[in-house]
Amino acid sequence: MDVLALYLGAAFVGGLVARLVKLPPLVGFLAVGFTLGATGAPELPGIATIAEIGVSLLLFTIGLKLDVRSFTRPEIWLTTVSHMLLSTLVGIGFLGLLAVAGAALLGGEGLLTLALVGFALSFSSTVFVIKVLEDRSDATSLYGRIAVGILVMQDVAAVAFLVIATGEPPSPWALLLLLLVPGRRLLHLVWDRVGHGELQAMFGVTLALGPGYFLFEHLGLSGGLGALVMGVLLASHPGAGEMSRSLMSFKDLMLVAFFLEIGLHGTPTPEHVLMAAGLLVLLPVQAAGFALLLWTLRLRRRTAILTGLVLGNFSEFGIIVAAVGADAGMLDPDWLIVISLAVAMSFVLASVVNRRGVEIASALTRYLPAKPPSSLHPDDRVVDIGHADALVLGLGRVGMTACARLRDEHGLDVVGVEHDDQRVAALQQQGFEVVRADATDLEFWARVKRAGHVRLAVLAMPFHNANLIALSRLQESGFDGLVAAIARYDDDAAELRRHGADAVFHLYGAAGAELADRAAEVLAADG
Repeated sequence: MDVLALYLGAAFVGGLVARLVKLPPLVGFLAVGFTLGATGAPELPGIATIAEIGVSLLLFTIGLKLDVRSFTRPEIWLTTVSHMLLSTLVGIGFLGLLAVAGAALLGGEGLLTLALVGFALSFSSTVFVIKVLEDRSDATSLYGRIAVGILVMQDVAAVAFLVIATGEPPSPWALLLLLLVPGRRLLHLVWDRVGHGELQAMFGVTLALGPGYFLFEHLGLSGGLGALVMGVLLASHPGAGEMSRSLMSFKDLMLVAFFLEIGLHGTPTPEHVLMAAGLLVLLPVQAAGFALLLWTLRLRRRTAILTGLVLGNFSEFGIIVAAVGADAGMLDPDWLIVISLAVAMSFVLASVVNRRGVEIASALTRYLPAKPPSSLHPDDRVVDIGHADALVLGLGRVGMTACARLRDEHGLDVVGVEHDDQRVAALQQQGFEVVRADATDLEFWARVKRAGHVRLAVLAMPFHNANLIALSRLQESGFDGLVAAIARYDDDAAELRRHGADAVFHLYGAAGAELADRAAEVLAADG
């Protein structure tokens, strides 16, 4: 218990310090992990297991939002294959230059070692990228779906590498996993009877770790891949979004162990730190490679660059490659420390970059030629909303209700804006006028401004940061209509007001006022 208290206290302090200097808490968790490892802190029993649980639940919740049909698209599979090949070759060349320059760890290393390290550094971190997308509420945006699709394809390549490197193919019984596809109907029937609350959350954890992680691992496949597959199989259930939200806090707490554990792979020396810092030179090349490939495949400049920025980091899989390579005698064990440091440093750098990713992407678009709208990918063409009086951004329960009320009670011509394809289609079937667009896209707001008809914008997205970014895009485009927004917390409401929102409604306060009005109406009718 003393060791657990030490780790929890240190993690909290590290996360708090990171938050105070306006960095994501995970940066603090990484720093604490390396500090604990360097100072010889006692090992926390079970930390690896807790980290695996966190990663599995993260992948499971992403699976709940995933459309497997997207994997057949060239912007995903062709980008993944091309980028992995090019990134590995660039890594080999860069490490070769370091070897010629006299880098100690590369002295006498052969081509196999250079290729192995280059391959390890060609992956992006599934955990980090998904955390960034969730924080922005962008997991279902076009660039978010592309990024997640590329990460899943990389995970498949990772499984193939582990099979080849360890010489242990999956069990022949693994073919029986195909029965999970028709078996999902039974899971849906069980889910229908589970209800809400803690039992639903327990049902999700059980599926993610039972038939997901444990069964796949037992049959010689990746447990993380199994958790993702279980999420995909349940994604069509109406309660998928609710389950994802119910697991969020538990999953985030478990992931703290993952970030702490990265720093516990040995005590780094100045030589290790210098080598790891040198490897960060590859990150801009990695991000630019993704952006250029996606731009070539007819995606807009902004979409391509946003995807490149979010994927511009090293992966925890690099640590696994180093461990497997060291065990097989293909790598010096020092590489495990170097790659662990490089992964952690890449997270820190990528956190800083992606904190202003939307602004950076907008600034970098000038360096790529624009494509004619007719030649763009059909899913990435900017829409015009010239006829609308009001826009509602984010069509969850709050946004959908606001959209209906403005249309039916106030007679406004209202258009809903949503970036989730499936939700757009579902709402259109229900009679709502909805377009698929990104509320943080400056080009979208510039078209709204040029149309000159929109008088009201309602920011009803579930994440505060997304509403804040959309508000800044509105102002940058010169939008002169009124802006209303929702907030869950008092400090969020105050921040939206400071940044120029004309009206801010506290979500729970507004619900209380509505409840009081309804209660008063019932009382009056009864009297």
